[in-house]
Amino acid sequence: MIKSNLTPTTQLFRKKCAQEGLKITPQRIAIYEEVLKAKDHPSSDDVYKRVRKTFPNISFDTVYRTLSSFYKIGVINLVEGYGEKKRFDPNIYSHHHFRCIKCHTIIDFSSSSYDSIAVPKEIQKQFKVLNKRVVLEGICKKCSRGK
Repeated sequence: MIKSNLTPTTQLFRKKCAQEGLKITPQRIAIYEEVLKAKDHPSSDDVYKRVRKTFPNISFDTVYRTLSSFYKIGVINLVEGYGEKKRFDPNIYSHHHFRCIKCHTIIDFSSSSYDSIAVPKEIQKQFKVLNKRVVLEGICKKCSRGK
């Protein structure tokens, strides 16, 4: 049952879990809420450390598998690690990323011009493109100031 006092994001989470036959447990809710409130695109290890404060006996494997399940059902996004750990993003709507190559901070941004970039015809012939995301890499303000 979806309660009316839940946020639209939480309602979507519960609906998607129900549709996919994913039982809504206190541990899964805690994992989802940690990703949802995170502003740092956390890794599975980050989420594990945060959730252990509430559920000290939860295993890393449970957190990792749960995050993977959440990605598969579309309630969170995966931000590829670019040679680093995979990180997770609660923002499931179209957006792009800036990634600092020094501190590895990932910042969300929107851009209608990037949204409208055409997929090259050669790619369209070979693949079924499901999503387009632009990742800009550089040095963030904090790192460029040397702090």
